[in-house]
Amino acid sequence: MKRRLKRALTAAALTVTVVAATAGWAAGSTQKAVTGPPQGADSWRADEHTLGRPLPDPAARPARIAAFFAGLTPGERDALVHRHPLVTGNLDGAPTALRYAANRRALRAERARERARAADPSRTPQDRQLARAKADRYARLLGRERRILAFDPRGRGQIAEVYGDLEGADRTAVFVPGSDIDLATYDSNGPNRYGTPAGMAASLRARMTAAEPGTRTAVIAWSGYTTPVGLGPDAATGRLAAAGAPRLERFLRGLADTGAPAPTVLCHSYGSVVCGRAAGHLTRREASDLIVFGSPGMHAGSVGELGTPLRVWAARDAGDWIGRVPNVEVFGLGHGADPASESFGARVVSSARAGGHTGYLAPGTDSLANFAAITLGSYDEVQCSSPERTPSGSCTKGLTP
Repeated sequence: MKRRLKRALTAAALTVTVVAATAGWAAGSTQKAVTGPPQGADSWRADEHTLGRPLPDPAARPARIAAFFAGLTPGERDALVHRHPLVTGNLDGAPTALRYAANRRALRAERARERARAADPSRTPQDRQLARAKADRYARLLGRERRILAFDPRGRGQIAEVYGDLEGADRTAVFVPGSDIDLATYDSNGPNRYGTPAGMAASLRARMTAAEPGTRTAVIAWSGYTTPVGLGPDAATGRLAAAGAPRLERFLRGLADTGAPAPTVLCHSYGSVVCGRAAGHLTRREASDLIVFGSPGMHAGSVGELGTPLRVWAARDAGDWIGRVPNVEVFGLGHGADPASESFGARVVSSARAGGHTGYLAPGTDSLANFAAITLGSYDEVQCSSPERTPSGSCTKGLTP
C-alpha cells in the first residue's frame, strides 16, 4: 500500500512539473473559461420587435437554429445581422454567409470601440496601448479575403476562420489548438506560423489542393475555447478541456446542420485533451476522422475507452518534447495514456521531418502529407509509422476510399 502511494505521489509530482509543459516553458496563470452564448444574448432573448415575434434562445440546439433561419426572408436575416451581429455571427447552425457578414459588422463595431478607448485621455497609457493593439488586430481580421465564422471578444478572445469555400466544399477539416492560443496568437507570419491554428489550416488546405486540384476543400482554424496559458495547473488538468469540449461539439453539430461534409478534426497538443472529452459525443455525421498530434493524452487508456465511432489517428515526432511528459493521470493531474503508443490502438502515421512540437504542418513533413491524405480519403497514400507499433499491422488496414 505504501509503495503504491509513493508511486502515485511521485507520478503526481512529475505531472505537476512536466505535464504542464503542454503550455510551454513560461510561468502559468489560471484562466476563467468562457462558456455559454455570446455577448448580447440577453438583448437577443428580449427582442420581440425586429421580426415581430420572439427569437429562438441562442443556447438552442444548432438544428433548431438552422430551422429558424431556413424560415426567414433575406430581409429578415439582414435585420438580425444589423441588430444582433455578435449573436448572429456566433450561432452554430446559422447560414455560413450570414455569419461572415455578422462577424464583419461585429469586428467593425469592436474596432471603433477600441479606437475610442485608445483616444480617451482619461485612461492610463497602458490601457490606451492595449486598446490600440486590439483595434489593429480587428482591422487585420477585416481584410477582404478573410472569412470569420465566429468572433467572441470576451476574455482573451475566440475566433474561427475558414480557408476555402465552406458552402461548396467536398472535403473539410477543423483544427483544435493547444495552449497559449487566443484571438491575439491564433495566427502569425513569423517563424512559428505552422504552430498556429491559422498557419496549420492554410498549410493543410494548400497541400490538399496540390494533391487533388479538382476537389473542393475548406479548412477551419477553430480557436473557440479558453486555452491554458503558460506553465501551470490549467495545462496539467482537464478543467479547461471539460469546458471547451461542449463548445467543440456544438460547433461541429452546427456545421452538420448547415450541410457541411463531416470534417476531419485535427487536435494539437492540449487540443487533443479537448477532443478526447468530445469524442464520445460525436457521430459520423458530425466528424469523420480524429487526428491527434503532439498529444499529452486524451483522458482515456485506449481508443475503445473514448467510446467514439470516429476513426482515430495519432502522430508524434521523435523530437517533440511532449514525449517527455509522463503519461499518467493521478489526483486529477495528467492526461493519461499516450495516443501514439501501440497499446492505445490509434492508427499511427509517420511525422518524419516535423521538427518538434509545432512543426507537424510545415511543408515537406510526412505529417502534413498524411493529414491531407486522411482528410481527402486517400488512404492508400498514408505513410504509417512502424507497422510493429500498430496493432493491425498497418494503420490503413480495412480502410477504403
